[in-house]
Amino acid sequence: MKKIIPEAKGENKGHYTPGIVSNGMLYISGQLSLDPDTRQLPEGGVEAHMKQALLNVERVLNEAGLKREDVVQCRVYIADVSYWDAINEVYREFFGEHKPARIVVPVPALHFGCLTEIEAVAEMKKEDDAE
Repeated sequence: MKKIIPEAKGENKGHYTPGIVSNGMLYISGQLSLDPDTRQLPEGGVEAHMKQALLNVERVLNEAGLKREDVVQCRVYIADVSYWDAINEVYREFFGEHKPARIVVPVPALHFGCLTEIEAVAEMKKEDDAE
């Protein structure tokens, strides 16, 4: 296994690794909608929260040398099922034509007052595939 830990200015006290590469897959831990440098919530409602959480996923992807198109699956947790349409639109804009497998799970609350949290699985490129 290989740990993937993007550089961040803010201190994260959670007992986990942002990403783990194992058997050709990158497993990305749940990424809240906090800015990893400032540890602040975004302004602008659930859309801004979704965008920040996706950017946090992308930060781990980039650290591993991957792109959005390498994502195989996402689990999206939202603090209210009424946010579904709004987060779906931000998700669509982020991934474009790429459509990873996905589940959206409404939960009663998320840590730090976040409105979204996303975990993801991405496929590492094989040497043969890189050409």
